[in-house]
Amino acid sequence: MQTHEIIKRFRDHFEKAGHTWVPSASLISDDPTVMFIIAGMAPFKPFFLGQQTPPYKTATSVQKCIRTPDIDEVGKTTRHNTFFQMAGNFSFGDYFKSEAIRLAWTLVTGKVAEGGLGFDPERLWATVYESDDEAYRLWQEVAGLPAERIQRRSGEDNYWDMGVPGPGGPCSEIFYDRGPEFGADGGPEADEDRYLEIWNLVFMQDMRGEQSPKKGYPPVGELPQKNIDTGMGVERVAFLLQGVNNVYETDLLRVVIAKAEELSGKRYGENEADDVRFRVIADHARSGVMLIGDGVTPSNEGRGYVLRRLLRRIIRSVRLLGVQTPVLAELAATVRDAMAPSYPELVTEFERIESVLIAEEQAFSATLTAGSRIFENAAEQAKAAGARVLSGDKAFQLHDTYGFPIDLTLEMAAEQGLEVDESGFRALMSEQRARAQADAKARKSGHGDLSEYRELLDTHGPTEFLGYTDLESDARVLGMLVDGKPARTASAGTDVELVLDRTPFYAEGGGQIADTGTLYGEGVAVRVRDVQKLVPGLFVHRVTVTEGELAVDTRLSAHVDSVRRHAIERSHSATHLVHAAVRGAYGKQAAQAGSLNEPGRMRFDFTVPRSVSPDVLAGVEEEVNQYLQDDWEVSSYTTTMDRAMELGAVALFGEKYGDNVRVVDMGEYSRELCGGTHVNRIGQLGLVKLVGDSSVGSGVHRVEALVGMDAMRHASKEHLLVSQLAGQFKVPAEELPERIEGVVNRLRAAEKEITELRTKEVLASAGKLAQQSTEVGGVQVVAEQVEVGEGSALRSLASDVRARLGSAPGVVALFAPNDGKLSFVVATTEAARERGLAAGKLVGALAPAVDGRGGGKPDLAQGGGSDPSGVPSAIEALRSAVAG
Repeated sequence: MQTHEIIKRFRDHFEKAGHTWVPSASLISDDPTVMFIIAGMAPFKPFFLGQQTPPYKTATSVQKCIRTPDIDEVGKTTRHNTFFQMAGNFSFGDYFKSEAIRLAWTLVTGKVAEGGLGFDPERLWATVYESDDEAYRLWQEVAGLPAERIQRRSGEDNYWDMGVPGPGGPCSEIFYDRGPEFGADGGPEADEDRYLEIWNLVFMQDMRGEQSPKKGYPPVGELPQKNIDTGMGVERVAFLLQGVNNVYETDLLRVVIAKAEELSGKRYGENEADDVRFRVIADHARSGVMLIGDGVTPSNEGRGYVLRRLLRRIIRSVRLLGVQTPVLAELAATVRDAMAPSYPELVTEFERIESVLIAEEQAFSATLTAGSRIFENAAEQAKAAGARVLSGDKAFQLHDTYGFPIDLTLEMAAEQGLEVDESGFRALMSEQRARAQADAKARKSGHGDLSEYRELLDTHGPTEFLGYTDLESDARVLGMLVDGKPARTASAGTDVELVLDRTPFYAEGGGQIADTGTLYGEGVAVRVRDVQKLVPGLFVHRVTVTEGELAVDTRLSAHVDSVRRHAIERSHSATHLVHAAVRGAYGKQAAQAGSLNEPGRMRFDFTVPRSVSPDVLAGVEEEVNQYLQDDWEVSSYTTTMDRAMELGAVALFGEKYGDNVRVVDMGEYSRELCGGTHVNRIGQLGLVKLVGDSSVGSGVHRVEALVGMDAMRHASKEHLLVSQLAGQFKVPAEELPERIEGVVNRLRAAEKEITELRTKEVLASAGKLAQQSTEVGGVQVVAEQVEVGEGSALRSLASDVRARLGSAPGVVALFAPNDGKLSFVVATTEAARERGLAAGKLVGALAPAVDGRGGGKPDLAQGGGSDPSGVPSAIEALRSAVAG
């Protein structure tokens, strides 16, 4: 049974049972404490936590998930995957244990011809929480399982909670017996390789305290309503129903391995080393495509770093299979074709996905080249120093700074006849991981108590937003919090989080910052500093009471700062126009990747697979301002998502939309889904002036612009500056670039001449330095601080001094401070080297004194440090090393 068929049968089964189908949420998590969705229940967490009221009593979904803690294990085993699909059914205070068990059992054991999955009931086992007598009984009564195929297990295996105080409950799992050839008899307790878990049912009924029942601690109470959260691993069920050995041999992953076989000419199953690489390629290619599809782009932090690491592991694995040509686009096309029946958006967005992959592959190819050079230097230094092991810190530097995979370092080291200090590398990786975990723990805020807001939402409904048409309105105070706690009153000087029944204030969202303004009532005045939607549909005003006393049920008059709002509206409207112009220049692959709309200023990030030309951006600016002259009307309307897509409206990646969406049209030029506020006619923007552009990550470019009077003032300042420069150089403004270039070239020539003169002067001092040598243990030592402009001059001076020492054993060490840092060179004569004095080892002896490092060959070595004040100590260290 193909994977897409399994998904269809799961959905059909639960929809027939009255469950609402909920499409998969984005892989990007809303929870600030985690980067990705890691479980099927994650999108429903606010319902289980009581933060939001679910719009349905029962639901079912097949959720995309990403887990990356064991990313280094992917490929080494057939059990680890980064991307997987979790099918689940959920009940929010509706049915409980008996019905959950019945629904799971009838689908799992149902006949294939009747829409079931067709598992043999004689090969199924169940586990229950050790004290859950009810579940133990229900498996016998509802499913007909004999008692000998039901096992009780401890909380470590069969109790679930979120890892923090909150909802929890006992679990019950369904296992499939693969047969005696896969392990020992005795059920899941005996062997979980033979008995594979395919379904987990969580009976959410408890409230856990600081200590978890998983560890044997009792719950602190019961939930006000009992919930059901189940999960069926789609990939695991697929490999059992398809009769293959593991998930990598199922229909959705084996095709990617086949493509890798085609590209490399090698075959999966011939040797374990290559099999690991094939599995890495298949798993990471699918994960990478799905992440980019949901709006993640490669970067050096957060989600983007995880994506970048996945893609680089693919490229490294492909290289180790002997393929030197680009492959990511071909692998992605294979993933698209395999996954499209369940995720058709991969087809419509493939041009963008492909462009991100091509840009990242090109970038990492350059990284591999640079990293290879760094490795070659490190290997040469190690061998020159007589070492047979590449240090752990050097391997870590290659991995952490240059993105060089450790196993590639290991392979290249072996080719050079070197080993790698893996234990040292792993220790540094562990330290880095510990620091990251500590940092994450410090940032983790847990689940904020939003129950007061949810209660207000349940009682009064969503806030009525009037801000599309009105900047002033009457309002009533529904509730407020002071220092996170409900309050009935607040006096002057108090900061308050305030909920009104209606508001003209825009809550921050979609890149548009929140409105500010004032609230007035009888004897009370309030300054509005910020507005957020802490609970969907509820506007929370962050305010300061400036006069009188504010109380719940107070009637207020709300006034938005209209000057500021209109300036923000111009910026947000300009973002739409710039987006349209950029898409016109670069195609659909130029998708919005972020924005910020402030008074008079906008910032717009977009994906693009190649470098952005200044000429193209100039054209974007000209095109936008040309359309401003046409002064098109800006209109907005609400329609269905499907209708909006038919009309060609642009949706933004990472945004979540409901069945009905708001569309903003700017003539026929721009049509986007947007909840923000905008001008009435585009001519109100006045002028859009691009004032900056930069790359903010692989394949992501940023432009910044001023709008309206801010743009006009900027243009006036630029004009004044150009006029002043033209007056200083006594040329027309259009000739300024040529005149300035000429002046700069003359300055560079003069600086070069000065440097050359200084270098000649320094080199002329070689004889004097040689005469200053002192004897240390029969070796002539020259150790001095000198003033030299560049590294090559320092090396030349050291070599010249060494030559003047003749055939005697001699060591030259010169130190050159420059801008708070230090360069140093050590040179040795042949006679000194015969006595065992190698320049590379001497550098290692003196470098710590100047907080530096370095290396090189026995005759000449160099390095740098960050503490020039340590030169006297470095000279003493050098003398001690020579004497020794």
